[in-house]
Amino acid sequence: MIMSLALVPQPLSVTENTGTFTLDGGVSIVASGEATGPAWLLHDALRAGTGLPLPVLPSADGPAVTLALEGDAVEYPSVAAERYTLDVDAAGVRLTAAHPAGLARAVQTLRQLLPADTLRAGAVDSGRPVEVPAVSIVDEPRFAWRGVMLDLARHFLPKVDVLRQIDLAALHQLNVVHLHLTEDQGWRIEVPGWPKLTELGSWRPETVVGHAGKPQGYDGTPHGGYYTREDLREIVSYAAARHVTVVPEIDLPGHVRSVLAAYPELGNQDVPGREDKGVATTFGIFPEVLAPTDEAVRFIKDVLDVVVDVFPSPYVHIGGDEVPRVEWRESPAAQAKAAELGLASTDLIQSWFTKIMGEHLTAAGRKMIGWDEILDGGAPADAAVMVWRDFSIAAKALQAGHSVVIAPHDEVYLNYYSSEDADEPLHIFGLNTVEGIAGFEPIPEGHSAEGVLGLQAELWSEYIPTRLALEYCAYPRLAVVADVAWGAKDARAAAPILDRLEAHIGRLDALGVNYRPLTGPHPWQKGGTGGRARVEKPYENLEDHHEKLDLPPI
Repeated sequence: MIMSLALVPQPLSVTENTGTFTLDGGVSIVASGEATGPAWLLHDALRAGTGLPLPVLPSADGPAVTLALEGDAVEYPSVAAERYTLDVDAAGVRLTAAHPAGLARAVQTLRQLLPADTLRAGAVDSGRPVEVPAVSIVDEPRFAWRGVMLDLARHFLPKVDVLRQIDLAALHQLNVVHLHLTEDQGWRIEVPGWPKLTELGSWRPETVVGHAGKPQGYDGTPHGGYYTREDLREIVSYAAARHVTVVPEIDLPGHVRSVLAAYPELGNQDVPGREDKGVATTFGIFPEVLAPTDEAVRFIKDVLDVVVDVFPSPYVHIGGDEVPRVEWRESPAAQAKAAELGLASTDLIQSWFTKIMGEHLTAAGRKMIGWDEILDGGAPADAAVMVWRDFSIAAKALQAGHSVVIAPHDEVYLNYYSSEDADEPLHIFGLNTVEGIAGFEPIPEGHSAEGVLGLQAELWSEYIPTRLALEYCAYPRLAVVADVAWGAKDARAAAPILDRLEAHIGRLDALGVNYRPLTGPHPWQKGGTGGRARVEKPYENLEDHHEKLDLPPI
């Protein structure tokens, strides 16, 4: 393996050859049919970063970068669809794959073979020839699902910033961007027939200052926003051009304070002492859940119909995490409904909701995926499970026949602290270092990878209020996650990511990413002494908090 290339993620096989190929104004990009999509991606990237407007042609007599589809047809997503070869010699560059997704991956590898300055949005030395090292690369991913979740609900991220994160994910060969669109703190998708979701549920009047576990008051500043269906279709189209799948998440039947702020009648209004509190202005887990009523079911189906219409993703995420049972236990109407349905207890109302959502998505030709709590009380047999707690739950889900995405908080929650440094800006709690992620093995020894779709990192945004804060949390750690998700173990062992990361950071510099330096935060990235100061042990006993809400331990 070639350490000098510092490719991230590490390809399966890299052979360094003698010489270079010169990219200059006399070079063409050759592609036809479905290969033209990745070809235009390359064209646009090179024109921006080098100033070279290389034409995209069906054929050329002179030097060329050729993109070609070869071999038997394959379905995407799959490892086979993303397999590619990339060959560079003095005569030209050739990218081949059986599917356009494989060519898109080859394009990103080719971009990393060029000088880091060519990743800039404008050329540093426009039109100057660029040398590409002569190499032969044979590559394919380890997992077919390599994702990152963006929590757009607790803090809204403008559309242009979402598009930027898709570009960064694609450069790192991630192929899923999971959008968490609904939360107690805000509803981010418009739904015809339910206008108050965006009129009232999409914003909160203020936000807690500091950590919710040790608050310093409230900022008095409204926060919010939402995406129109056209915005979301644009995001989906932009991602699809890069062969990135956008997986939407509508979190139900818990985490619904924003829903109930708009439509309180969807909640358990007969619970003694209950009051409608509005969109949450702080963070944590709240007892409010949907009531098991026909109107709540109609609401859920209307929302899912919009999601299915807007997002072509094979999977729709229904959340299902951290759903307290307290209100259902105290609600006479919920107790009566559970008895009517023949449920053994009101605790099974979540499973009832989950079954309804699964059946509705199946009828629409989609697959359901949810957080691992959907296993409690039984999940539909065809549901996929995103496991965030530990691998023992993944093993249980796999044994029950469910497909699984590995997303453990102890390893790949990037909203945890990057280091023990007292100057780290405010995060939720926990610790996930670059070194720890680099050593993470998603499939523990003694377990099979069969049924494991892949690996995903999370960026929960309680304490990630801006794009700059997001990129500080994400990079370079997300680059390491991408390496673990893509790279075969032997290839990664031969070229450790920690040895490649310093050079890769030069690419992040060129891209203007607000990454965390390996040596610690820049002075302007530190938490300081105000509302962004690091908070140690924000909860005296987090397990007590979960126990009071009848939630399983983290």
